[in-house]
Amino acid sequence: MGRPGVVFLLVLFTVLTHQGTSLPSRSRKAAPARLTDEDDLKTQISKLWLEVNSLKEMQALQTVCLRGVKAHRKCYLAMEEPKHYHEANEDCIAQGGTLAIPRDLQENSELRDYARRTAPGWREFWIGVTDMVTEGQYVDVNSAPVSFFHWDRAKKQPTGGKRESCVALSLTAQGRWHDQVCRALKKYVCEYLIP
Repeated sequence: MGRPGVVFLLVLFTVLTHQGTSLPSRSRKAAPARLTDEDDLKTQISKLWLEVNSLKEMQALQTVCLRGVKAHRKCYLAMEEPKHYHEANEDCIAQGGTLAIPRDLQENSELRDYARRTAPGWREFWIGVTDMVTEGQYVDVNSAPVSFFHWDRAKKQPTGGKRESCVALSLTAQGRWHDQVCRALKKYVCEYLIP
């Protein structure tokens, strides 16, 4: 947290401490008002914490966008260490995103170009598309049906049957998709939605 955030929290603490040390009224009629004041104060604190957390999320997202690339309402961030599909997916989730899911040809092209720039020696990257649950029914990592596909028809993709259930974006095939064995080690790109 930066210096302005620390100053804000100190001011908030001081105000809350000052309000909490005021002497209660001796009249019985004032007691319900005090409860209302306490409830109002609790509500204000809750709202402030929500704002602080929202600001933290936005700051983290801006950091991701600075390290990666912004495209439409998403930020992409390529990961250096190759992993199995499931490990890659878990890593993206742990960082507040998901494996990248291209929703149309433009997103697919931007993802391909970004992957090519960040790791020129690599040929394929995991994306968040799979048919693990039901063969031939592709869903994204959130279990939503996929409506955009960019299969490499020259290689008759998808070809793997039940053995190859995870999808990779191929740089050598100009961003076309290949189904692959999920245990293969590949680099991957995480995506983060921008609110």
